[in-house]
Amino acid sequence: MTTLIMAGHGARDGQWSAVLADLAGRVRRRRPGHRVRLAFLELSSPPLADVLAATVGPVAVVPLLLAGGYHARADLPEVVARVRPDARVAAPLGPHPLLTAVLARRLTEAGLRPGDAVVLGAAGSSDPAALDDVRAAARLLSVRLSRPVTAAFATGGTPTLAEALTRARTTRTGPRVAVASYLLAPGHFQNRLAESSADLVSAPLGADDDLAALVWARFDEAQASSRSSRTMSSALSSREGSESAPVNIS
Repeated sequence: MTTLIMAGHGARDGQWSAVLADLAGRVRRRRPGHRVRLAFLELSSPPLADVLAATVGPVAVVPLLLAGGYHARADLPEVVARVRPDARVAAPLGPHPLLTAVLARRLTEAGLRPGDAVVLGAAGSSDPAALDDVRAAARLLSVRLSRPVTAAFATGGTPTLAEALTRARTTRTGPRVAVASYLLAPGHFQNRLAESSADLVSAPLGADDDLAALVWARFDEAQASSRSSRTMSSALSSREGSESAPVNIS
């Protein structure tokens, strides 16, 4: 049986770690009997490298990241390649319709009204691909809410949260501006969103059953991709063997 390793970034905030532990519990309950481990790239324990090294048998790593970027493209794969090069690495969590469902639910819980302007507030990144992923998530939320949604960033991306809020207040047709938190858990960046000039800020995505379902969806995709790769490799090996085999024409 393949072990699922949920790989988070890590944070110094104890509340952040508690939310991730709660999420891991929800993931386990969805598939009783499957081995599920939680690990982190930095700041939190246990370290991903240690969990990889201690896990026996096949492994699939699901990055608990909402977008691509340095951690998804370089940092995490480097750890996996160094410690468990046989492990499979799934795609980051976002963008995905299941995340959209959680975002919409958190906005409703925060008191979103039909006329409110909406900004999707994310941490940010220096990687253009990561910013594009967040903008794709904003488009999914826009369709879900049937209104425009602008992606904005607390750091490392444009528009900044302050710029997006100013623009929304200038062009809005409704009385308020809401920020949808595109963060996994409370912590530094959620505090940045809460301290903004928005009229309301939703809670982070948090430990949610839809998020747990998404973790398994990414795990299943990684498993299917691995099986497809093995099938293709076997087919190519078989073809090469047939082409190189001697042929009796007598």
